[in-house]
Amino acid sequence: VYFTNYSLFMVLALVSVILFTRFGMRKRAMVPGRMQSMVEMSYNFIANVVRSNAGVEAMRYFPFMFTIFMFILFGNLLGLIPYGFTFTSHIIVTFILAMVVFVLVTFVGFARHGLKFFKFFFPQGVPLVMAPLIIPIEIFSYLVRPVSLSIRLFANMMAGHTMIKLFATFTVSLGIFGIAPLLFNSVLIGFEVFIAILQAYIFTILSCIYLHDSIHLH
Repeated sequence: VYFTNYSLFMVLALVSVILFTRFGMRKRAMVPGRMQSMVEMSYNFIANVVRSNAGVEAMRYFPFMFTIFMFILFGNLLGLIPYGFTFTSHIIVTFILAMVVFVLVTFVGFARHGLKFFKFFFPQGVPLVMAPLIIPIEIFSYLVRPVSLSIRLFANMMAGHTMIKLFATFTVSLGIFGIAPLLFNSVLIGFEVFIAILQAYIFTILSCIYLHDSIHLH
C-alpha cells in the first residue's frame, strides 16, 4: 500500500477541517471573534442548505452534509496553494465521494420506506400504460446520479487548475513579456477560489436534493 499525493492531501484536508472547527470554537465566546464567526457562518450556511433543500427531517444527516462540504471545500482550496495537489480534480476521488452520497441516500430511502421506495421510479399520477417507458428512464436517471455528480466536480476543478498552470508556464517562458499572462493568472486564481467554494456548494446542495427524494419520494 502506497501513501500517494491523493492520500497526503486528503489527510491534509481532513486535518485542516478539524483544526478550522476546533480552533474556531475553542473559546465559544458570546461575541465571536473572526475565526469563530467563520465556523458559525459555515455551520449556519450548510444547516440552511439542508433545511431548504431536504426538509427539517433531513437535519439528522446534517453532520454528514457539513463534513462533505468542508472536506471538498478544503480539498479544492489546498490545490490552489503553490505545489499543492487538488485531489478533487481526479475523477476516481470525486466518483468515490459521489458513491458515498448515493449509497447513503439509497439506504435512507429503503430504511424509511422499505419496498415502497420503488414507487420513486413510477411517479404518482402517471398512467399505468406508461410504466414500461417511465420506469427504465427513472431507474437509469437514478443510477447515473453519482456519475453526473462526480463529473461536475472533477471537470470544473481540472479545467480551472489546467488554465492556471498553462498561464503560469507562459509567464515563466516569456520572461519580461510575461506580465500580461501573470496579471491574467492573478485574476484567474481569484476566480478559482470562487469556483472552489461554488463547486463544494453545488455538490452539497445536489446531495441534499437527492436526500430529499429518498425521504419524501418525490
